[in-house]
Amino acid sequence: QVQLVESGGGLVQPGGSLRLSCAASGFTSDYYAIGWFRQAPGKEREGVSCISSSDGYTGYVDSVKGRFTISRDNAKNTVYLQMNSLKPDDTAVYYCAAEQRSPPHCRSGSYYSATEYDYWGQGTQVTVSS
Repeated sequence: QVQLVESGGGLVQPGGSLRLSCAASGFTSDYYAIGWFRQAPGKEREGVSCISSSDGYTGYVDSVKGRFTISRDNAKNTVYLQMNSLKPDDTAVYYCAAEQRSPPHCRSGSYYSATEYDYWGQGTQVTVSS
């Protein structure tokens, strides 16, 4: 069973930075995609970024391009989301999610939809406020 555990959330001032971690375990295949999502109160869950295990391909939604960077440490089975220049609109619970379908991953818009993913972490709160 795939398990995902997020960490690294917190309170940060506008313009500040945070790095979220997603520790993954239990994959039955070397091919999987991990996505980061966020959900603000009263809003739908929004896909933010995606990374492919097969080739390291990464993708981002327009609202975070140039500010957020997704990366992976294969030795630690961990995916990171470095978030810079944070804005109050970035405030949300952030989730990582995974799916193990065949590659290629993260090339299509479906990877920013929650329905693409089968496994979810518990979420970590990010609050951007002065």
